[in-house]
Amino acid sequence: MTNTGQNPPGIGAILSGMPLPTARVLALLELLQSGGTRTVSELAGQLGVDERTVRRYVRHLLELDVPVESVRGRYGGYRLATGYRMPPLMLSDDEALAVLLGLVAGRRAGLMTSTGVASETAAAKIRRVLPERLRRRLDAVLDSLAFTAPAAVGAPVPPAAPRSSVLLPLADAVRHHRPVRLRYTSADGRASERVLHPYGLVAHAGRWYVTGADAALGEERMFRLDRVADARTLPGSFVPPAGIDAAERVLTGLATAPYAHEVSLRVQGTAEQIRARLPAGLAQLTDIAGERRTHGDGDQPPWFRVELRAERLDWVPAAIASLDRPFVIERPAELRTLVGEFADRLARSARPPHDQGSA
Repeated sequence: MTNTGQNPPGIGAILSGMPLPTARVLALLELLQSGGTRTVSELAGQLGVDERTVRRYVRHLLELDVPVESVRGRYGGYRLATGYRMPPLMLSDDEALAVLLGLVAGRRAGLMTSTGVASETAAAKIRRVLPERLRRRLDAVLDSLAFTAPAAVGAPVPPAAPRSSVLLPLADAVRHHRPVRLRYTSADGRASERVLHPYGLVAHAGRWYVTGADAALGEERMFRLDRVADARTLPGSFVPPAGIDAAERVLTGLATAPYAHEVSLRVQGTAEQIRARLPAGLAQLTDIAGERRTHGDGDQPPWFRVELRAERLDWVPAAIASLDRPFVIERPAELRTLVGEFADRLARSARPPHDQGSA
């Protein structure tokens, strides 16, 4: 029952498609890799299966050219052939992209070990074992990608990840300033083809965007990548404008896009206080110089006009309350009613239990 040939080149890919309890087969392999001979009863206990199932799992490993040896006798059992090691990590394009992006996003979110370098060294190790072609494409994604700060408030939106067949050629086009042809479906279902000079890729609030110049219109446009059916690099090149901040352009585009409701407020506070709850992707701020008020002990905080657009207004009262700053609602009138109802609900919830029961 031995097979001491060379390490199998594609065991990871084979296991990933097996109609078997893959997790337990891999757990058996992990136990055997720890060294020594393991009895059948010991393996059965650790895997939570019977001894007959252990033998069946061993047969599966042998079919995958994993050199499992059977040891007879009183202390017999199973062990791996001397010198066997699992093959190098094998990842598809999508898997490699997912791992590297996860490491980058975790580093940006502060999800690191105390040394602060583990995610960087892990990413470097993964890149070293990738084929050169794939490594260049993934480096293009990481070089061209910008992340925005997470939105503090707002109506929840489901994440929408792009396909790697769209993301990878777009990243390459951004890196090398090449035009791309996009097949795009808008929010209302209209399909179109565009030639875009892409400036940058941006990940914002669970969605991905590309910003650039529409070659036919000569105007800047922004597209959601999950709505792009196909992206193909075209011959030629273009010169992007100097000082492009793709993330800032996406945030401005989202804040000014047409929605069902246009909200305008006057809020007293610093820009930092307001931005902490209403980031650039949600709202635009305008300093209202004439609204400054002077008090006996110094200047009061300035007033800003806050403008935002929303498909629904139900989340806006809570966002305004989270500011904890003086405010005036300019429009729409419907929002005043919603804020009043929200305040009433808060007041009722703050009452002692016996008062709530008598209401």
